[in-house]
Amino acid sequence: MLDAIRWDTDLIRRYDLAGPRYTSYPTAVQFHSQVGTFDLLHALRESRKALRPLSLYVHVPFCANICYYCACNKVITKDRGRALPYLQRLEQEIQLIACHLDPGQKVEQLHFGGGTPTFLSHDKLRQLMGHLRQHFNLLDDDSGDYGIEIDPREADWSTMGLLRELGFNRVSIGLQDLDPAVQRAVNRLQSLEETRAVIEAARTLQFRSINIDLIYGLPKQTPDNFARTVEEVINLQPDRLSVFNYAHLPERFMPQRRINSHELPAPAEKLQMLQRTIEQLTAAGYRYIGMDHFALPDDELAIAQEESTLQRNFQGYTTHGHCDLIGLGVSAISQIGDLYCQNSSDLNQYQNLLGGAQLATSRGLVCNQDDRVRRAVIQQLICNFSLDFETIEQQFNIDFRGYFGELWPQLQAMAEDGLIKLSNEGIEVLPAGRLLVRSVCMVFDTYLEQQNRQRFSRVI
Repeated sequence: MLDAIRWDTDLIRRYDLAGPRYTSYPTAVQFHSQVGTFDLLHALRESRKALRPLSLYVHVPFCANICYYCACNKVITKDRGRALPYLQRLEQEIQLIACHLDPGQKVEQLHFGGGTPTFLSHDKLRQLMGHLRQHFNLLDDDSGDYGIEIDPREADWSTMGLLRELGFNRVSIGLQDLDPAVQRAVNRLQSLEETRAVIEAARTLQFRSINIDLIYGLPKQTPDNFARTVEEVINLQPDRLSVFNYAHLPERFMPQRRINSHELPAPAEKLQMLQRTIEQLTAAGYRYIGMDHFALPDDELAIAQEESTLQRNFQGYTTHGHCDLIGLGVSAISQIGDLYCQNSSDLNQYQNLLGGAQLATSRGLVCNQDDRVRRAVIQQLICNFSLDFETIEQQFNIDFRGYFGELWPQLQAMAEDGLIKLSNEGIEVLPAGRLLVRSVCMVFDTYLEQQNRQRFSRVI
């Protein structure tokens, strides 16, 4: 059973380290300014030649209200007109990127993130989707995975109807916590009724999948009140759940400075919250996919994991890892072949560059052969909880044991601790190690020792 997890407090305390979430390898921390527009245009040309399918990510950075825990790239404003110059530049970017691709490259996956994409008016959402359809080969038969992040405070039945009409068939709903005291402490007041109304609309309108985001470790949370939130969420029956560990990094994210650190739960309480959440979700039939994610057994992610076809990229766990990922908007990241590149994270710089008819690429990385090998290893471990040495050896023409010889003592120590089963044929992440799979992946990360671990959240 892939969804089996064994809770081992001693192991968790020993291996609960700060480290990357591995939405890519190498991670975005390695991106540098020597990669720019020329590299992106070259990668787009290669994508066009190969006629690779596409996954589009569109970043809409605007929110009407600040949530104190948030670490996203965002602009807080009540003025809806602030979005107009941004949308003009975004439409320019769509046009500039699309002219380097082939109309035959189908967009299998589309995701609107933010910020709050539903900050945009219905007319502006319609206009933006029309522009995307004009320049990219979006599917018309509802077979693509077209998702959008929803703030239930910014959406109603008419909003959901519009999104379905525009071609969206998946929604991800920010909830975080239902306790009013917790909500006040993070400045996100959102009732269960608001959330339920959006979910009922999505079901009635036949959205294919509903995801709910929760966060544990927020101020004023306790194991008991968070368990009540989880119980209410289970009653809503989302197809997928993301249960994130709140990382309090006020030195990096200014809004978090408004959180009273004395109100944060102790590490032991956070562990208890996670343990109870896993027990509740498992009892309700959800499977642990990995990295904070749970899904019902008939969900595409759960099926892909059973079939060892699950992949991971900047969109998180996905069944579309074979697509070239094109990021559009401020701070958006693209992954095209061996190129990772990111747009400027500064809104004014992003808009000014596109205003001068230039792409907004500010940094990135081109994978070398060692990156490719380690990327494949980490991808197998984090998606399938297993690694077959022969597959890597054949793919890259290496001897696995020889290539990673210096890592063997660390892997043997993990095997002795019960995290993994290590054999001559491969690695299996055991039930006690699945919550700690990031720690296993970190063994293969050649860049980690050079990095400041404070940039990363802890594993648990």
